[in-house]
Amino acid sequence: MLECVVNVSEGRRRAVIDAVAAAAGSCLLDVHVDTHHHRAVLTLAGGRELEEAVRHVATEAVARIDLSGHAGVHPRLGAVDVVPFTPLAAATMADAVGARDRFATWAGATLGVPCFVYGPERSLPELRRRAFTELAPDTGPAVPHPTAGAICVGARPVLVAYNVWLAPGTDVAVARAVARRLRGPAVAALGLDVGGRAQVSMNLLDPTVVGPADVYDAVASEAPVERAELVGVAPAAVVEAAGAERWAELDLDPSRTIEARLPPAPS
Repeated sequence: MLECVVNVSEGRRRAVIDAVAAAAGSCLLDVHVDTHHHRAVLTLAGGRELEEAVRHVATEAVARIDLSGHAGVHPRLGAVDVVPFTPLAAATMADAVGARDRFATWAGATLGVPCFVYGPERSLPELRRRAFTELAPDTGPAVPHPTAGAICVGARPVLVAYNVWLAPGTDVAVARAVARRLRGPAVAALGLDVGGRAQVSMNLLDPTVVGPADVYDAVASEAPVERAELVGVAPAAVVEAAGAERWAELDLDPSRTIEARLPPAPS
């Protein structure tokens, strides 16, 4: 079984988001929408059917999203911006790399959208920095698609996307300084101005080592915090490790885990 967390550059037109999400069919576990980031994060999981579901999602998004008129806080290369495959259960990283490479080959040929791969070869931040300058697409055309841009297709372990909103009136420079100090092997972080509010936006790259409670407390030690926000779902072990007494504060809940959203195994 694999998970795929498809990030699309649309967070404001609900009809478009609903159509893209519907294309995932029974593989869809969660949809997280952010109007300021102008982004929707779709979490899918499944067996052999997953790869076909991801292709349906990408086809719908490329048909409906025009990146040329897009304005949002979050960095992006494409209408279908990030398509990372992650091994779950008995699956391996080799399985995720295989799914990644098949999707990139298909999207480049069928959708005509250039794809850059990341994972063992390079990180997503490195890809974003080097794409179309030092780095040519791995599949598809050599130049961005006129409306869909490019797709970053990855193979990676499970991560947790997590935001900490600073108290109203806090300057975004504070969020940026905090983000710089948090960055490391287990945390990718940005300080963002989100609708006039300061936010520390993070990917917890090894959430069993550095989890939501750890980064929340690290941010709170340097700046006043208003609230936390889990983006999508998290592994059950990560939620349990935070402790039930902190779930409300950290925006965690057992119902928002990968395991809770997966369909029951056939009997």
